[in-house]
Amino acid sequence: MKLLNRELKYKGHRVEVYEDEIQTDDGKLLHYDMVHNRNGAGILLVDDSGDKEELIFVKQYRNVLEKYDIEIPAGCQNFPEEDFKICALREAEEETGYIPEKIHYLTKIIAAVGLFDEMTAIYIGKGLKKGTIQRDEDEYIDIIRMSLDEALDMIYKNKIIDSKTIIAILAYKDLSEKGVF
Repeated sequence: MKLLNRELKYKGHRVEVYEDEIQTDDGKLLHYDMVHNRNGAGILLVDDSGDKEELIFVKQYRNVLEKYDIEIPAGCQNFPEEDFKICALREAEEETGYIPEKIHYLTKIIAAVGLFDEMTAIYIGKGLKKGTIQRDEDEYIDIIRMSLDEALDMIYKNKIIDSKTIIAILAYKDLSEKGVF
């Protein structure tokens, strides 16, 4: 398979849509859509300072869903070379006001690999200290705290549907059971 041409079809506020022309190994020409967005990072914040451990999420309106969604704090890189970890830490503080002292890298994902190129790095953060909330002007966020069991229940009841958030929760459960945390 070989990319022959990539033509910009639409440039929006956040994304660019391209039409790719691909030549297959047997000579056929195929056309695919490709949506480009900046890469980003998200972090599951774990507050273990009290009697019971709580996971910290953000609840914000998502126009694609036409409703509010519960997610880990996340956002796009400020520039293409920005370190994913720095991006995750910045987003955690900006959106929740917490800065984790211990950060564990989980993985990188592409949520819809057949259409989008946006890569998101996922982390877990513990040892939280207070920072300063500095949300973007278009961010209207509520902080949601819940136990791991409550978060798992919300996944299986389709109340948490964001892929990066589901991956972070399930990985945290798995790694906690293995004694990593």
